Amino acid sequence: MSSEESVASSISEMVSFFIPHCKDASTLNELKAMAADRTKWRKAHDLFNRIRNKKLRADRANDRMLQHQYSFEEICAKTLYNLSGYPAPFDDDSPFWVIPIAVAFAQELGVDDPCSVSSLLRPGTSKQ
Repeated sequence: MSSEESVASSISEMVSFFIPHCKDASTLNELKAMAADRTKWRKAHDLFNRIRNKKLRADRANDRMLQHQYSFEEICAKTLYNLSGYPAPFDDDSPFWVIPIAVAFAQELGVDDPCSVSSLLRPGTSKQ
């Protein structure tokens, strides 16, 4: 597995963790499908734009739960797009924010162990 595929697999794992916790899982489901197919990563820029619109609505409504969810979705979409190698990438540091934002989202959800969002946070259990 390439390093890009490993990152995408980790994103898929985290997205799968959150899907059952979210009322609006539509773009989470799209992210999961996209992460599994590298030919779709280039479409992550368009997905990011749709998620951004949802996040702006959540910001206006001051809905903290959705703000956390869509922040997580945005950073995943940015990372997948950057992995595609297509022009006009997002910030280079996008991948480094996926796990901290996922942990913050899990904390907002009230998950007992926020580190359960990713096997990367459990020494010796990583899928990579």
